Amino acid sequence: MPVYLILFLAVMAETIGTTALQASQQFTRLGPSVLVVVAYAVSFYLLSITLRTMPVGVVYALWSGLGIILIATIGWVVFGQKLDFAALAGLSMIIAGIAVIHLFSAASPH
Repeated sequence: MPVYLILFLAVMAETIGTTALQASQQFTRLGPSVLVVVAYAVSFYLLSITLRTMPVGVVYALWSGLGIILIATIGWVVFGQKLDFAALAGLSMIIAGIAVIHLFSAASPH
């Protein structure tokens, strides 16, 4: 399986886990709380696979950056959380950083 697909699946699992964390209401709801643990376990397992071929700094930057973008979007759409100009500017810089790593870094497989 291509390393970027595995990394994408790790990001998706982390995004599901973080969304469930919000829905768990501070671990007072059993279903979302269990989903948090399972989703993060899957995410970290998949991350460990990507580390066979990619440096940890690049993997973590991509995983956390994409996760931040997805969670901010889910927070806005699903939970009605507001994003001001500064938040949008910061998220834009994260997207730019991810693009630079993917397109130009020799440490990232292309």
